[in-house]
Amino acid sequence: MNYAKINTITGWLCFLVAATAYILTLDQSVSFWDCGEFIASAFRMQVVHQPGAPLVSMVQRLFSTLAFGDKTMVAYFMNSASALASAGTILFLFWTITALAKKTIIKNGEEINTSKTISIIGAGLVGALAYAFSDSFWFSAVEAEVYAMSSLCTAIVFWGILKWESQAQDAKADRWLLFVAYIMGLSIGVHLLNLLAIPALIFVYYFKKYPKPSWQGILKVFMISIGTLAFVQFGIIQYLISSAANFDYFFVNNLGLGFGTGILFFAILVIGSLSYGIIYSIRKHKRAMNLIVLFTTLLIFGYSSFAILIIRAHAKPNLNNTNPENAFNFLSYVNRSQYGDRPLLYGENYNSEKIDIKETGQLYRKGKDKYESAGTKSEYVFADKTLAPRMYSDKAEHANFYKNYMGFDDSHKPTLSDNLSYMFSFQTGQMYMRYFMWNFVGRQDNEDGQLGGRNGAWLSGVKPLDALRLGNQTNLPPSITENKAYNRFFFLPLIIGLIGAIWHFKRNQKDAGIIGLLFVFTGVAIVIYLNSVPIEPRERDYAYVGSFYAFAIWIGLGVFGLKDWVFQKLSPTKASIFASLIALLSVPVLMASQGWDDHDRSESHLAHDMAVNYLKSCAPNAILFTYGDNDTYPVWYAQEVENVRPDVRVVNLSLFTADWYIDGMKRKQNQSAPLPLTIKPEQYVAGTRDVMYYQDYKIAQPVELKDILEVLLSDNDQDKATMSDGSKYNILPTKNLKLTVNPKQVLDTGTVPKEDAGRIASAMEWTYEGNYVSKGTLALFDLLTHNNWKRPIYFTSAMPKDQYLGLDKYLYTEGLNKRLLPLKPDHLETENDELINPKPMFHNLMSVYGYGNIKHANHLDRQSADDVTYVSNMFGGLASTLINQGKTIEGKQVVNKYFEVIPEKFYTMRQVVSSFYITESLYRLNDLNRANQMINKSASHIDKELTYLADVSESKSQLVSEQNVRIYLTYLAQMVRLTETFKQKELSKKLEDQYNNLIGRFSPFASS
Repeated sequence: MNYAKINTITGWLCFLVAATAYILTLDQSVSFWDCGEFIASAFRMQVVHQPGAPLVSMVQRLFSTLAFGDKTMVAYFMNSASALASAGTILFLFWTITALAKKTIIKNGEEINTSKTISIIGAGLVGALAYAFSDSFWFSAVEAEVYAMSSLCTAIVFWGILKWESQAQDAKADRWLLFVAYIMGLSIGVHLLNLLAIPALIFVYYFKKYPKPSWQGILKVFMISIGTLAFVQFGIIQYLISSAANFDYFFVNNLGLGFGTGILFFAILVIGSLSYGIIYSIRKHKRAMNLIVLFTTLLIFGYSSFAILIIRAHAKPNLNNTNPENAFNFLSYVNRSQYGDRPLLYGENYNSEKIDIKETGQLYRKGKDKYESAGTKSEYVFADKTLAPRMYSDKAEHANFYKNYMGFDDSHKPTLSDNLSYMFSFQTGQMYMRYFMWNFVGRQDNEDGQLGGRNGAWLSGVKPLDALRLGNQTNLPPSITENKAYNRFFFLPLIIGLIGAIWHFKRNQKDAGIIGLLFVFTGVAIVIYLNSVPIEPRERDYAYVGSFYAFAIWIGLGVFGLKDWVFQKLSPTKASIFASLIALLSVPVLMASQGWDDHDRSESHLAHDMAVNYLKSCAPNAILFTYGDNDTYPVWYAQEVENVRPDVRVVNLSLFTADWYIDGMKRKQNQSAPLPLTIKPEQYVAGTRDVMYYQDYKIAQPVELKDILEVLLSDNDQDKATMSDGSKYNILPTKNLKLTVNPKQVLDTGTVPKEDAGRIASAMEWTYEGNYVSKGTLALFDLLTHNNWKRPIYFTSAMPKDQYLGLDKYLYTEGLNKRLLPLKPDHLETENDELINPKPMFHNLMSVYGYGNIKHANHLDRQSADDVTYVSNMFGGLASTLINQGKTIEGKQVVNKYFEVIPEKFYTMRQVVSSFYITESLYRLNDLNRANQMINKSASHIDKELTYLADVSESKSQLVSEQNVRIYLTYLAQMVRLTETFKQKELSKKLEDQYNNLIGRFSPFASS
């Protein structure tokens, strides 16, 4: 069998291995984060969040047909699309590695002998399968996200440029360049990360056309590649749309023609210009011009997948982010306007003084007959700026992080040196290199490690080396050893990758430089360009998989380094076999065996069950307010795909500030009637009442919400405040609000049962907690004023407290949701205690909720593990409330249900803490046996965790993980008191001795 056949067959073998692994570990339903939105949008061809992924939606919609009408299987088959796309990435990576290896060791016209065939194929297998089982890539491969197809596009375009390079002397070779252009254009409809391969592609072309490049030429081409990247990113993706919008504005507002005529004229102009350029270049035999124009044409042709978003926006689907039906909305959509800008080269620091506001442009919206002003773009003017501003966000949590991380006091103004230090140590070190080491050295756990410290660290498994960085590793605690993400690679993938990189640079500097360029542009360059704030909602390692892809190429080429430098004394064939086998066992086999258990999501479906729980625990025709990704996107999936509780109206408060979203809330969706909103479009359209600030008018008594609403919606100048520029804006005159309650309405609608009629408040009075009213808050005030208790109102418990607008004393927990009830405020022990409505909560937890198989699942991803604590807290709160009410039978049932559904293993410190409250309930129910078992279990866990932290602290001569130490010791002390209260003297003495021993070990660090 010749080399070509072996290469083809082995490539497909890699595809089969990867596809099998991904299918076996596939998430069986919806996952957390963006997956629910992508699945729901693809299933009904709706519009996802900016900047969109239309090609992904189309492919996923195609895969959904494999469910043959079984809506519960739609998510599975869309997940399968990611699995197969990821396997396709491995296929093309294999062929990329073998192509690079072949051109490096085989001279023109030379026959490929057996030893070289083994080495080349071995390199492809090692590199491709190493990437297949890398942590970050595997995570995205088993869920319906965009990153799997994004990686496939990157793999195809890089393979395509190498195909061109191998056939560059053929007359028809340029078709591969055009193929690359088209795939690159299509990739825009997947994710913009693929564009970062452009510099590497240009260098492949340059080195092929100029075999003896100069340093001046390399620098020139580098600048050209940056310019090309900018041309695609800004010229095609953004300014093409911006120009179309400006043409439409001129044709509509100046010439009086209909909407879209300017866009049509602009499209004809662009198509005509490109067509002329192609014809002209052919007639004049201008090959370079012909390639550039064709390349641009195919990029735009691929980019045209975004047209489906405009088409679907006109259909007014339920999920219609930004409503990109017209030129200016679509421009805002592709520009990601809702996410704001970040300074890159020059800008403010987090504590730069704001001295003015300047206008930077005009905003437009579609009116009845022409485009209208929607206000102006503006930005702050700062008293001081710096080069390379990395610490720029003035949000309190970000500013505190910058100061704590860098050791600044409140008066310190960060310098250029400070910003660069932060960029290298945190943005590059903590938030990129840590991810890199996860993938190729090993991982300690799946805890969030964005804040530094012990959680989420990389760890090799070579204890002496790990101890140098992390401290004494002798007594590793359960949070590490029992964590399925405790993956030890012993530096082997990194070492072999470095061997491959060194070998590549020694043998072929040009190709090695190209891979290095791809590695940097898809890694560190993203860090610099994104300039991300700290404390993101989740780890962002998936953004850097292109960099890990490039390193996997070098892992594959490490086979040649092993062959040439380790096994050089053996015969070429034996050296090839040994090098390939050693690398195969040391990297992909090791990575697969270590990583399988923490990537196997086949047994857990918590995201699905939580979404269904949110909906099913609502009363009929309810309004459910959500806020974040994980209490919204899976819920969208449940409604839009599985048709769960279509009568419930889901309102995302994060989006409620947008006029297009309020428009959608005023329309019927599924079986849900429009929200009871009286606010008119002209009162909330973009640019109108975006923000209404609070000004204290010294009104002592609470003001009726209806009256406040009238002031906020008033067009009378007397109801407005005059700004410094003379403009007038609506304002909030008081924070003391009131909603008068009609008891008959409350009882007639079933909001409050008749037996609780005496608890109904005559009015709900509360203090609004914000300093301004957003458009979404305005709409919420409108809803509260005019709902008249006809539709039940719920807020999810997962949202930040400030989103409750100060209504906390009227929000009663009924499980995952809090229901707004007009009851006389109950007395709470502390501010952090929650109000519980025990009857519906008992029904939900015992009879309605599903728990995602968290008790028996092989593995729970980090979000699912966090939600174990969330669920545990619900059981603890309900059991305690029932016992307080003397309902011990129901209390015992709740406790029994807890043990039925909650995992025996502690996943997080938060779960250890939450178990305390169930333990307390067990003692109160006189279930001493199980209570003592829980105490002993918790005490053992805490002892192991604190022993490890004490070991590390002593080895580093400083207190580590101070927060964990304090929390564990606090709860251990509470356990001492609890057991003493319930007369478990022997156990209490044991716990006290344990506590004193641990206090003794940490006491040397008390001053710190």
